[in-house]
Amino acid sequence: MVQITLPDYAKQTILDFIKDFVKDKKVVVGLSGGLDSSVVAKLCVMALGKEKVLGVHMPDKITPKEDTEDAKLLAEALGIEYRIIPIDNHIENLKNTLKLQDDMSIANLKVRLRMLILYAIANEEKRLVAGTSNKSELLVGYFTKYGDGASDFAPIGDLYKTQVKLLAGKIGIPEKLIKKIPRAGLLRGQTDEGEMGIDYATLDRILASMELGFPAERVSTMLKIPKNVVDRVYEMHEKSRHKRIMLYIPKIGIKTVNTDWRE
Repeated sequence: MVQITLPDYAKQTILDFIKDFVKDKKVVVGLSGGLDSSVVAKLCVMALGKEKVLGVHMPDKITPKEDTEDAKLLAEALGIEYRIIPIDNHIENLKNTLKLQDDMSIANLKVRLRMLILYAIANEEKRLVAGTSNKSELLVGYFTKYGDGASDFAPIGDLYKTQVKLLAGKIGIPEKLIKKIPRAGLLRGQTDEGEMGIDYATLDRILASMELGFPAERVSTMLKIPKNVVDRVYEMHEKSRHKRIMLYIPKIGIKTVNTDWRE
C-alpha cells in the first residue's frame, strides 16, 4: 500500500536548496492567499531572511476577498514587504484588443500576466522568481504553461500536495490555510479538485505509485481505486508532457539543449 509521508530531511533539503540557488540575491513570490504560495514564502524567509523576500498579490474582479485578506495576513505575519497590484484593467484591455471570448483563454491570460508582472519586478529589482507549483500539479499539467509553471526555481516542486500540507504544519503555516479548499481563482466557483475531477489525496497516491513504476492496472488493484480513474490520471500525465519540457528541439548536434544537454 502506497502511503504519502514527508521525509524527515525534506524541510532542510529545501532550505539548503534555496540558500544555495539564491545566494546573495533577493526573491519575489506571487502570493495568492492559498497554501502553496504561503509555504513557499515561509520557506524563503526561513532560508534567506525576511528582508530578502517580496510578496506580490495580483487580484482581479473575481478574486475572493478572503484570498486577498489571507495573503496580506500571511505577509504581515512573515514580516516581508508586500504589494498589491490589481490586474483588472490590463486584462480587460488585452481581452478587448485580442477579441478573446473563451473563458479558459482569458483565465490563462490572467496567469501569464501575473508571471509577466513578477518577472518585470524581478528584472527591475534584481530578484529571482520563486515558483509555487507542487509535484501533483506538475505531473498532471494542472498549471498554465509559461504562467504559474514558469519560475527561476520551484522550492516545493518535488512535494506532492499532500506533502505540502504536512510541511506546512511543520513550519507553522496557519491551520486556516492548511484546511483551505485549493483553488486557482481564475473562474467563478472553480476549485482544483472539482476541475480535475479527483481529490488530491487519491491523486497523490496514484502519482506516487506511478513514480514507483507500477502499471495502471496494478495501481488500481493495489489502491482499490477504479481502473478508469487511474487510467485518467495516467492520461493526464501523458497529455501534459509538453508542459514539463521547456523546448522541443529536433536533434542534430552531438548534444541538444533540453534533451541530452541539461544544465
